[in-house]
Amino acid sequence: MSLVQPMTIAILVATGMGVALLGSVKVALARKLQMDEARVGGLISMFAIAMIPVILSAGFLTDLVGKQPVVLGGCALMAVSLVVLGAAGTYLAAVVAVLLLSAAWAALVNVINPIAVMAFGGSETYAMNLACFYFGAGAFATPLAVRFLLQRIGLSKALLVLAALVLAIGVLGGAADFSTLTVAPAEPSATGPATRAAPGLTSLLTNPVLWLCTLALLFYGPLEAATGAWTTTYLGDKGLGESAASGLLSAFWLAFTASRLATALGARALDLPPGSETIVILVSAAGAAVALSGMVWARGRAMAVAMVIAAGVVYGPIYPTIMAVLLGHVDPSLHGRAVGLLFAIGGIGSATIPAAMGAYAKRTSVQRGFLIAVASAVALTAVAVVLTLRS
Repeated sequence: MSLVQPMTIAILVATGMGVALLGSVKVALARKLQMDEARVGGLISMFAIAMIPVILSAGFLTDLVGKQPVVLGGCALMAVSLVVLGAAGTYLAAVVAVLLLSAAWAALVNVINPIAVMAFGGSETYAMNLACFYFGAGAFATPLAVRFLLQRIGLSKALLVLAALVLAIGVLGGAADFSTLTVAPAEPSATGPATRAAPGLTSLLTNPVLWLCTLALLFYGPLEAATGAWTTTYLGDKGLGESAASGLLSAFWLAFTASRLATALGARALDLPPGSETIVILVSAAGAAVALSGMVWARGRAMAVAMVIAAGVVYGPIYPTIMAVLLGHVDPSLHGRAVGLLFAIGGIGSATIPAAMGAYAKRTSVQRGFLIAVASAVALTAVAVVLTLRS
């Protein structure tokens, strides 16, 4: 599959970079534009909010015009957004750059998930967990790379370097042979040619697995968002210093990323039968409920630290395996729209539940605030039970 697999890996790393970029440059950007924390937070929130309608639209676009044009357009738009962000001299210009970045990221994420299944081969569980490992590696490496560039060449030039890298990925996408990703047409039967009609949007909207996966993402997304946002504060309340808490947050993300690679390799080595991927979601969701409960009731540092790392381990396989289940139960001609709906509706949970958790934590404590995350994990487990019973 010439160039398709390297292109897939490169786009996965780039989309990982996209989700971590604003957090990596926020201090330098705030200094340049003289922004307060409220405006910085507004930029980060804008990225997440703008993504929801864009990724849904990108799903229709992918199914309509094909994967390669969306890859090329997404890479070009991401490069433009980085150039605009680097050149921004006002808050409004930064807002425009973030909106462009969100649109580019949403388009690339929508198209790369179905591509990864075909590019990596094997089961959907193997392919999606491997894909998300590369995505996580990009997100983990971005703060380190950005810090290195900022120290040597400054914000504007650093973003130009990243834009050039994204353009190079677009060139790779233009050279890749996407015909190798085309699903073979139905074989003619003994009595004549195949007459199966291409499925339409109605078949997608009446697919119960789509809605179960959407519900699963709705309850899973807040777990990842809340743990990533409040772990350092939670550990600080347990008596850890700022440096130690930050290091343990990195350890959480390392465990999170490593568990995806382990799940991918395990799925390939064990050659799990169809339907077993829902068991992965169920076990991981139940493990998340246990780990979060441990965080809520932990009295000492050791227990708190162990539960944070355990959360990273059990979180890792959940999203990629949800995606694996979805893509395995939807016709390839509808993959773009299926992924768009999954993110657009499932993303509502990430936009609302952490806010409720923050409001509750403000009245009580961050540790008690994680009770809302426990409830979300229990709801995710219930959805996983229904998914498992259907398989």
